[in-house]
Amino acid sequence: MRAEHRDAGYRPGLRVIERGRVSSLGDGIVWIEGLPSARMDGIVKIADGSEALVVHLTAGRIGAILLTATPSLMAGCEARLSGDELRMPTGDALLGRVIDPLARPLDGAEPVVCEDLRAVDGPSPAIVARDFVDRPLYTGNKIVDTLIPIGRGQRQLLIGDNGTGKSALALDAVIAQRGQAVRCVYVLIGQKRSSVVHTIDTLRAHDALAYTTVVVAEATASAGIRYLAPFAGCAVAEGWMAAGHDTLVVYDDLTTHARAYRELSLLLRRPPGREAYPADIFYLHARLLERSTRLAASRGGGSMTALPIAETELGEIAAYIPTNLISITDGQIHFDAALFARGLLPAIDISRSVSRIGGKAQHEAIRREAGRMKLDYLQFLELEVFTRFGAKLDAGMRTRIERGRLLRAIFVQDRLDPHSAADQLGWMISCNEGLLDGREGDALRGALGRLREGVAADRLELDSPREAWLAAIRGWLASVP
Repeated sequence: MRAEHRDAGYRPGLRVIERGRVSSLGDGIVWIEGLPSARMDGIVKIADGSEALVVHLTAGRIGAILLTATPSLMAGCEARLSGDELRMPTGDALLGRVIDPLARPLDGAEPVVCEDLRAVDGPSPAIVARDFVDRPLYTGNKIVDTLIPIGRGQRQLLIGDNGTGKSALALDAVIAQRGQAVRCVYVLIGQKRSSVVHTIDTLRAHDALAYTTVVVAEATASAGIRYLAPFAGCAVAEGWMAAGHDTLVVYDDLTTHARAYRELSLLLRRPPGREAYPADIFYLHARLLERSTRLAASRGGGSMTALPIAETELGEIAAYIPTNLISITDGQIHFDAALFARGLLPAIDISRSVSRIGGKAQHEAIRREAGRMKLDYLQFLELEVFTRFGAKLDAGMRTRIERGRLLRAIFVQDRLDPHSAADQLGWMISCNEGLLDGREGDALRGALGRLREGVAADRLELDSPREAWLAAIRGWLASVP
């Protein structure tokens, strides 16, 4: 093409480009002057090749999180606005991958290539785009699936002291999704490397990594990267939800995330509030967890179930971050250190645990068998206190106590051993019909094991008639002494 033809449509005009300058940097934070058009969550490109995310605006300068940094980055470098926002690739190419919050591979494989990109900190779905939560998400845990059911699209908090089994339950829930057409995202925030490796190895050993994406922000990462981790994991799950899939995302844990945000806010010189947390810490977690929902059929019908984890100190659930998260979520599963010390694992305190979705997220057969089981168990816990003082009990109270002790023995479950929904229905019918009464210790474990074997062999479904279930159960237990 000749030059005169190429330039025929050119018209000279005024073009304004803002150029800023890095005034200072340190601890993963860069301060930039001279970009008056900067907006929150915009990406700034620096002349040395570094990139930063705007998270703080003042009259004279902006504060930004360093996303990438070169050794030549220093005060005085030129900076300009890119006009882009931070986006996360989403799609099936992420299944089985271990990435950081910027989608950089941590598993030694090739970089992730996905056509679909979603905003890391995007808006939550509108109310009209949502549907009721009425489909169960089975965790494989007998206590949870029976007494504290979780629905697809629910936000259920796992809360308790350090080392009481919160992460173990979350891993069990991910492993239990094998064959359930649920894509999982496990977000590790501020974890030491040994914990990260253990989590990944556990998922791989149970063939769960094939349908899971692991987003990792190690303890050695900057506060800004740790702050972005749950939002990046949420964006990955959100992409699948928008495509009509059911997803499960685990945030391990949001207490560490809150501390990272507090560190970031103090570095940005924001005024501290209660416990030195910034005033918007509640809004931070609310806008994250509100993105978990079940979409209406007109929007694809996908769902995102969230299992945020919160850590308490000495069982104090009235602390600032735990109370915030309890008020945001649709229920909580409380882990008690005293139960853990007694060996009653999983150490779930049923009296302090609740699901605000409840039986609406249970299959009709399981809901029917569960019935008054939680209420009976809570009454047993109260009555058991009187037995310690040698109080004389009538026959009815003794029957309640014996049933409660049987339930407590049934609820004891090894980690990394999730039970199917059919397994749950099998032991519930057996318990309600009195077929497990009088069994203790090895005899009870043998009966429960025979039930699992029978369910797997006969392949009874939840929709099978109760009479068929009961006949099969009597036959299975007949061979157990």
